[in-house]
Amino acid sequence: MGTRQMRAAYVTELGPAERIHVGELPVPQPGPTDVLIQVETVAANHVDTFIRSGLYHTPTPFPFVIGRDLVGTITETGPGVTAFAPGDRAWCNSLGHGGRQGSFSQYAVTPADRLYPLPPGIDPVTAVAALHPAATAYLGLFREARIHPGETVVIGGGAGAVGSCAITMAAAAGARVIATARPDDEERCHELGATEVIDYRTPHLLTRLGKAAPDGIDLYWDTSGHHDIPGVTPLLAHGGRILLTAGISARTELPVGSLYTRDARLLGFAISNATTADLAAAAALVNRLLAAGRLRVRLGEVLPLDQAAEAHRMLEDGQTSGRIVLRP
Repeated sequence: MGTRQMRAAYVTELGPAERIHVGELPVPQPGPTDVLIQVETVAANHVDTFIRSGLYHTPTPFPFVIGRDLVGTITETGPGVTAFAPGDRAWCNSLGHGGRQGSFSQYAVTPADRLYPLPPGIDPVTAVAALHPAATAYLGLFREARIHPGETVVIGGGAGAVGSCAITMAAAAGARVIATARPDDEERCHELGATEVIDYRTPHLLTRLGKAAPDGIDLYWDTSGHHDIPGVTPLLAHGGRILLTAGISARTELPVGSLYTRDARLLGFAISNATTADLAAAAALVNRLLAAGRLRVRLGEVLPLDQAAEAHRMLEDGQTSGRIVLRP
């Protein structure tokens, strides 16, 4: 009997999106603490393009299946797995990094400690679109910035995927949220929980932020990757934080004096480096918000797996205003 085959999107060398192949690979075999998942939906992330191109260095054993997020149904479990069983629907948002094969395939092996149950009745497209940005928002707000009720939080790029989740979570935690976004996204940001929304294109953005936060900004997080640390630092409250998670090639001046005299902190993190404990803590909140229908991430395109290269090109060219989901 021959080895079972599956369709997958993979690369045999790092480089541009054109190097993504979609074809047959052997169905992977789960180890003692792994599960095998029949994949229903996956999502394309900017970090996936960084890994595929070689911009973000991590082990990529070839042929390397791209992607990190998935929703699917468990078909097989290793003998050491007790928390899941065949037939369970589950999700993961940390494949395709650190030597782990990715998610863009009909079947994927996932370590059981990186897998979480999908709440009943949740649409797999809606869910997979939110998994990566929502976990990023959790880590940024709670593990890194440690926000508290009553603090003033500014979310730049408030209508984006991470921005939307960050507004929702910060508002739910009792923070006062100010968002920057386009005027046509103002209503959306308010619905998510922002008390004030400012057009990020206004030439008077910093002045308006200062007026909106007269007692200072406790956390400033520009999720779009457009960093103006010299302009923002004077607006920080004592002990304020600036969070960096986007703009992998960005460069900016660092106003050392005005940062340390405010006891301010410059924080940065990548979800790819999160521990399994961090990811599990994020997943607990993500699942509560999914079950309550409160994670509202804008959906862009839903594509077949055969268009994986096109999905990466769209991300790199900025051709989508929402999340890209694919069906293997």
